[in-house]
Amino acid sequence: MEHKAAFVNIIGNPNVGKSTLMNKFIGEKISIITSKSQTTRHNIKGIVNGEDYQLVFSDTPGVIKPHYKLQESMLKFSETALVDADILIYVTDIYEKTDKNQDFLDKVKNSKVPVLLVLNKIDLSSQEDIVKHVNKWEIALPNAEIFPTSALQNFNVKNLLARILELTPVSPPFFPKDQLTDKNERFFVSEIIREKILIRYKKEIPYSVEVEVEEFKEEEKIIKIRCIIYVERKSQKGIIIGHRGNAIKHMGIDARKDIEKFFEKKVYLELYVKVDDNWRSKSSSLSRFGY
Repeated sequence: MEHKAAFVNIIGNPNVGKSTLMNKFIGEKISIITSKSQTTRHNIKGIVNGEDYQLVFSDTPGVIKPHYKLQESMLKFSETALVDADILIYVTDIYEKTDKNQDFLDKVKNSKVPVLLVLNKIDLSSQEDIVKHVNKWEIALPNAEIFPTSALQNFNVKNLLARILELTPVSPPFFPKDQLTDKNERFFVSEIIREKILIRYKKEIPYSVEVEVEEFKEEEKIIKIRCIIYVERKSQKGIIIGHRGNAIKHMGIDARKDIEKFFEKKVYLELYVKVDDNWRSKSSSLSRFGY
């Protein structure tokens, strides 16, 4: 029996459902999900293994025009995804116009690998409107196969996965067959905490935050974790902590519960807040945070 393997990169603009689709493919919550744009900052790989195949999915940051160095790094992740894929999945939704990010779309149009366009969130539209959207995207991206989908409702995801497998070339696996992702435990801890910050805090605060796991110590019955939450300004530190520490306390409780669920083990979580002035525009800070 021949073995097949492929790198399948998921690309598109912010808030179209890329991370939700990724998690449906993997069957686990690999990528954090919120209603805010720029939730995904890194290229996150999730690996699906079968007896005779391996699919390496990559969830990439939403494509945006960069205004500071962090966003430049995020855009590089998305653009790199165009050139190192065996199959591209371009995710859009029923709200997005076909010319929203024409420069990036032109690059997808010139791709030499198969492109599958996912028209997401169709559960929020009528059949008539879906047909109109499909017709528009057939013109905008003529080299793509279009899959009307609801990732949230798991509609048409199996058919999409079946088509990906049909397009997957013969190849040995790229990763060990029991591996689920390329990220380590510390990465998922920092992402869970960042997800809770995105959910609980408003305005610019979530976008000015980075989380670093300073200590991860696993014992027989408990995992002890110490994390630093970095902000860009002293005023933001006060907002994260909140009056008498209430804001960070409740956010930490939410994060600890999800971390315990992720590792299926009791967790002791310590959170501290530090200021790293304008870290999003400093190459040294971005390098330390893995961008």
